[in-house]
Order: sequence, then structure tokens, then C-alpha cells
Amino acid sequence: MNNVMSRSVRFLCLLILLPLLTGCGYNKMVQLDEAVTSQWAQVENVYQRRLDLIPNLVQTVKGYAAHEETTLTAVVEARSKATSTTIDASKLDAATLSQFQESQSALSSALSRLMVVVEQYPDLKANQSFLELQAQLEGTENRISTERRKFNEAAQTYNTYIRRFPQLLFAGMFGFEKRPYFAAEAAAQKAPKVEF
Repeated sequence: MNNVMSRSVRFLCLLILLPLLTGCGYNKMVQLDEAVTSQWAQVENVYQRRLDLIPNLVQTVKGYAAHEETTLTAVVEARSKATSTTIDASKLDAATLSQFQESQSALSSALSRLMVVVEQYPDLKANQSFLELQAQLEGTENRISTERRKFNEAAQTYNTYIRRFPQLLFAGMFGFEKRPYFAAEAAAQKAPKVEF
């Protein structure tokens, strides 16, 4: 009789705890966390595509603009720095994302200077290899923008979910922390100066 009573108490406890455990949203938090991690991998993928295009672009320009060595060197150095900045998606926080964004911004700036150099060489601008590389680079920049937006959306969905009740009670207990967003660069807030 005691054994039957013990089983009944356990069964009753399980019936009471089951709705509480299923309502904590742990599986959904895992799913959303994985979505953020997956989207971060895609962001890295498109940045890697840009990094892979740069040596070909530099070599093509180098053939036409040999005396522009400082600009070419700046691009290569910025690429090297961007390549060395890697982030573990599981340790993605605001500081590491900022560091990653800073190295990528430096590379974007160096590429912009390279494109200014290109404007001085009409033969280069007509070169088929250069035109293809430039089109690929432009497409990659668009992909970067798209993937950053998708990352921010995934991070927003995740952050919103873990901060809502009742998940906020369990998120910290299970180690789910808020994920950072890509933000606009500081220079983007200042309008460019146009002179005529």
C-alpha cells in the first residue's frame, strides 16, 4: 500500500512540474540561440568572400598602378588585420563584435581609397578582369549588408524571447544571455560634406 501511495505522489508531482518545465521555453531558447549562431556564421562567410576577392583585386590594380604602393599596402594590411580578427560565436558579446566591426571598417576604408586610385586609370577601369572583380566585390558588399541585417533580426528575436516572462526567469539560470547587434559606424552618423 505504501508503494502505491509513493508512486501516486511521484506521479502527482510529475503532473505538477511538467507544465512548469515545458513553459520555461528552454527548447525555444536553444533554437533561437542556434539561429543567432548560424546567422553569425553566415556573416563571417560573406566577410570571408570579400577577403578572398581582395588579393585578386590588388594584383589587378598593381599591374596598372605600380606607383600607388602605399594604397595597395594599406589594403593588404587591413585585409591581414581583418583576417586575424576571429570571433567564437558562443562568446559573441558587444566588445568582440565591436572589435570585429572595427577591423572590417578599416578594410572597407582601405578598399574605398583603392577605388579612388582606380578612378585615375581609365585603362584599368576598362579591364575585363577588373570589372568582374569590382562587380563581385560590389555584390559581396550587398551580401554583407543583407547578412548583417539578418543577424540583427535573429539577435532581436532571441533577445526579445529571453527577456519575456516567464522565459526571463529561466534564461539566466540556463546561461542564455543577450546577444549584441551590429551597429552603424560612428562616421555614418555624420553627413558627408559636399562641395561644389
